[in-house]
Amino acid sequence: MQCARCPQEAAIDRPYAHDHLCEAHLGDTVWDRSRRELHRQAPRFRGGVVAVALSGGKDSAAALALTHRYFSRRPTVRVVAVSVDEGIAGYRASTLARAAELCERLGVEHRVVHAREELGTTTDDAARALPSTIPCSFCGVWRRGLLNRAARAASADLLVLGFNLDDLAQTVLMNLARGEVERLGRMAPHRHRQPGLVPRIAPLAAVPEREVYAFAQAAGLPFDHSECPHADAAERNRFREIVWELEEARPGTRQALLRTRDRIAGLLEGFGGEGAPGRCRSCGEPSAHALCRSCEYRREAARSGLDVIA
Repeated sequence: MQCARCPQEAAIDRPYAHDHLCEAHLGDTVWDRSRRELHRQAPRFRGGVVAVALSGGKDSAAALALTHRYFSRRPTVRVVAVSVDEGIAGYRASTLARAAELCERLGVEHRVVHAREELGTTTDDAARALPSTIPCSFCGVWRRGLLNRAARAASADLLVLGFNLDDLAQTVLMNLARGEVERLGRMAPHRHRQPGLVPRIAPLAAVPEREVYAFAQAAGLPFDHSECPHADAAERNRFREIVWELEEARPGTRQALLRTRDRIAGLLEGFGGEGAPGRCRSCGEPSAHALCRSCEYRREAARSGLDVIA
């Protein structure tokens, strides 16, 4: 197929947009969409520190490269990358190596926080101690908490996440399926600053996963292709398949799910239902409940014999 914008051979098809694009024009559209999202999600941001969550995969690599490009002409903005070492054998070391390579190429400061040092345990240890719990459950909660801490330690005003369109659409559907509508108001991108929580934004929110991968490949970004060994058990896998099937049958479903989230979040905000206004009584981190989920998992791990840090 020929590119819809030039005579070059198309590299990817976009059924939702009714076109095909070559690598160059795909790169242009990814940049345009990420630029618009950064402008929309961080309006009037003139100076400060922007932290980028960098896992070493394609999404976070693209998010860092695009964020760095967006702020490169603003001397009042400093971009720093933060990575979390959850302690996953045979996986995290290689992703951190790719993350470090990209940071060196871009000239971006790279900070790594280690779950062993911060929590007293690792994802692998907790997975063995809690065999009936899906590892992604506690790993995701701990990783988000560690990223927030690392961003605060860097005096960051914003925390950039590598969530793409597919990721966000899946999260919306998951929350709706569980009847947890209030969680839609706490999804990134965050509309308001909450005490103790660095606002999170997602510049890839309008870019499908396939296009992020093609962009990262074409741009020559170093990233790791491997999958976490614990990922097979994740509940998200079911919703990933459902969203793919819906998108294939009705192109544009992912964008519609995000529009639904935005409308619901707007209604929740009007009733004061957005955000997590409280603090965890144990660790003091932002929480919608008296005890945050991170502390709940740590207590479960401690009861199973792990020497975790309270």
